[in-house]
Amino acid sequence: MTGGPDAFVLGVDSGGSGLRVALGAVGDGRRVTPAASTVVRAGPVRTGPSGIDADHLLAQVLPAARALLTAAGPGATLAAAAVGAAGMATLGARLRDRLPGALADAFGVRRVALAADAVTAYAGALGQRPGAVVAAGTGLIALGTDLTSWRRADGWGHLLGDSGGGAWIGRAGLDAALRAHDGRRGGSTALLARLEAVFGPAAGLPGLLYPRADRPAVLASFAPEVAACAAGDEVAAGILRAAAAHIAEAAAAACPPDLKGESYEVALTGGLFKTGDPLLVPLRAELARQVPRARVVRAAGDPLAGSLEIGRALARSELRLPPHPTLLFLPEVA
Repeated sequence: MTGGPDAFVLGVDSGGSGLRVALGAVGDGRRVTPAASTVVRAGPVRTGPSGIDADHLLAQVLPAARALLTAAGPGATLAAAAVGAAGMATLGARLRDRLPGALADAFGVRRVALAADAVTAYAGALGQRPGAVVAAGTGLIALGTDLTSWRRADGWGHLLGDSGGGAWIGRAGLDAALRAHDGRRGGSTALLARLEAVFGPAAGLPGLLYPRADRPAVLASFAPEVAACAAGDEVAAGILRAAAAHIAEAAAAACPPDLKGESYEVALTGGLFKTGDPLLVPLRAELARQVPRARVVRAAGDPLAGSLEIGRALARSELRLPPHPTLLFLPEVA
């Protein structure tokens, strides 16, 4: 085990709506980090032609980590750091290149993990046990492991996938609203009313949406409106049933093959599931149909807790989650 009583681990959770940085004691097994040990930054880290903007992320993480270490008291050091980021698997090459050295230079930390946010969601939800996790917020990804390898399903972003996620539901709801506006089949007057209440006149929506850099988050912001309409609107209810089918399909695909012959845990994590019964009722039915051996469990913690879990396991040399070149990168830091 690395570090004494003043040794901490740094956890970072960079998602579609913002970034959180937290400290946890190496020997602290709690999953929930006290609010006083967490710094929150609003807005997502920028993404450019080279992928996730490493300089933008570092400009937020390094000052936050310094402030947290200062608050922790004289002598506070970092034994390990775990950074989880949305898009790490497909857009994280610059992060993998830059972050390990930058964290070593700033804090002397040599044990570093760079993880896809699905991996930190997994670690927060199930710890280091085999199973599968569906992480759904603005996007959606399912990840499973037998602790030997990972199986991933979806997580391809709002243009190519993330089927059943918040942006997917929001876009489907806005599509139904605009169909009603135009008089096309498949429209919903209830969703049109919610569109106009939230965004203003329907004809102005493209001008509001298309210039935005955070289009997925804007689309996802309409998902709760779809859920709110579902009880009295068949179109909205149908969108959520379709989302539930997509989510269960991703869970089934992510389940490790050698666990399919026995009961295993599938955890649901992420803000999308806070929409409640309008989504969860059809989702439970779909999970029972598509992954009948799964025991659906409540996630023990969120992706920030998962980053701290991975950091503690690194510091103790007890990491059992399998390394992977893009999903869970463990660099050699000189």
